[in-house]
Amino acid sequence: MTIRSEDLLLEADATRVLTNTALAETTRSPLGQFMTSSVVASFMASMFQQLGSEVRLLDAGAGVGSLTAGAVQEVLGRKPLPTSITVTAYEVDRVMLAGLRSVLLNCQRAAQSKGVSFTARVLERDFIEDAAAALDGGMFADSSASRFNLAILNPPYRKLSSKSRERSLLRGVGIETTNLYAAFVALAFKLLDPGGELVAITPRSFCNGPYFLPFRRLLLEQAALLRVHVFDSRKRAFRDDAVLQENIIFHARKGAPRGKVMLSSSAAPGEDVEQRIVPHSAVVDPKDPNAFIHLATSNEDAILAKRMTSLPCVLDDLALTVSTGRVIDFRARAFLRASPGARTVPLIYPTHFRDGFVAWPKLGGRKANALVDEGATQALMVPNETYVLTKRFTSKEERRRVVAVVCEPTRLPAGTAQVGIENHVNYFHSCGRGLTTLVARGLAAYLNSSLVDRYFRQFNGHTQVNATDLRSIRYPDLAALKAMGKRIGKAFPAQDGIDAIVDEALA
Repeated sequence: MTIRSEDLLLEADATRVLTNTALAETTRSPLGQFMTSSVVASFMASMFQQLGSEVRLLDAGAGVGSLTAGAVQEVLGRKPLPTSITVTAYEVDRVMLAGLRSVLLNCQRAAQSKGVSFTARVLERDFIEDAAAALDGGMFADSSASRFNLAILNPPYRKLSSKSRERSLLRGVGIETTNLYAAFVALAFKLLDPGGELVAITPRSFCNGPYFLPFRRLLLEQAALLRVHVFDSRKRAFRDDAVLQENIIFHARKGAPRGKVMLSSSAAPGEDVEQRIVPHSAVVDPKDPNAFIHLATSNEDAILAKRMTSLPCVLDDLALTVSTGRVIDFRARAFLRASPGARTVPLIYPTHFRDGFVAWPKLGGRKANALVDEGATQALMVPNETYVLTKRFTSKEERRRVVAVVCEPTRLPAGTAQVGIENHVNYFHSCGRGLTTLVARGLAAYLNSSLVDRYFRQFNGHTQVNATDLRSIRYPDLAALKAMGKRIGKAFPAQDGIDAIVDEALA
């Protein structure tokens, strides 16, 4: 039976839908599996540029082979045709294997109908173990992994414990990462020939934050970004799998010099695409020690980014810093109290954030309100002075990524000498002491502005707000912060009011 190359993705998508119904949720979660639709697979495959006469394609975490089908369909639709296509597909879930082999057989028939030699290997092996063995290159290494000139990936998503076997294997080949998806991408890059290309769809979480810094450095040292595409949410890109994380597709070439990068975006797969071409330095500032990846996908985003980066100060210029709350509740459980008592101090959680200020206590809730005041807890407290607090984690329902409040001594019981700040809260301070009221209120207004929120989303694709992220952005000078602070009374205004205050002070 022959099959037209134009129908490869259509057949693969039918296989994907059928297999998806058989994939148990109890299996999907541990393996981190979310399969790729034909629209996404076609879009990803279209990004490849230099195919060569001999295509050697890696698909690690292949599922039923949708991405391979997309790549083969793309290759067979271009001129000139290659002389051969060799596919290496890794998949450990037996539910996927029958569908994967069927899709690869279709790819073989389509290639042969056009006179192109086709070979496929399905490896029911652990990709991390296999790739690490190949890269380690030891005398007794037993590996089926080889070298490739193309890689196309929708890798599994799962956190990796620091003591896991996977982390040990990865460290052995110079890779340090906390998530399975980054491990797959890093290994795939290392297995590429110089000049080889990789296209992957992953969460945006690697674009910022300290946990993914080693991965970003490895990626940017080994390859040049050629294109990054942003979807509004993973819910739209993986609608059949109920995944709710922002995601991107990125295309990179190993060993290439850094040049122009195409930034593009769409609301969902198959919908209108907005794109712009920018220098590589506009995506990753070569002076940024954290190597954050900024995705200003529209001209409006670019104007906003220029406005933010033109602000005069970093936190050091303001004699300010930001730290994470000292009270880790599960470690300090013996010292937590639901209600304030004679020998306790206020303990501030995100649940105490209300309308721009700390509203304490909140009795009857699930969180503690107080921390026992004794010798063992002194290192967990800070002086009861004025601080700006932000949530480290924001819910998807919240309008802003950065949520800031002012913690003022006058809003806590008279005579309170110290307070505890819980670990899910970041706090701005000056060498461990508080801020003036005007500066604190102005800083909170600035952090709560739409300006900061929209800029923050250019490099932060998840709901975690790290202290490192807050240190990375620029700030108005003290005069501007005080001018904002003078406009804040006993309650913060609505969003339009905050934005007007900030815009006026920065004009």
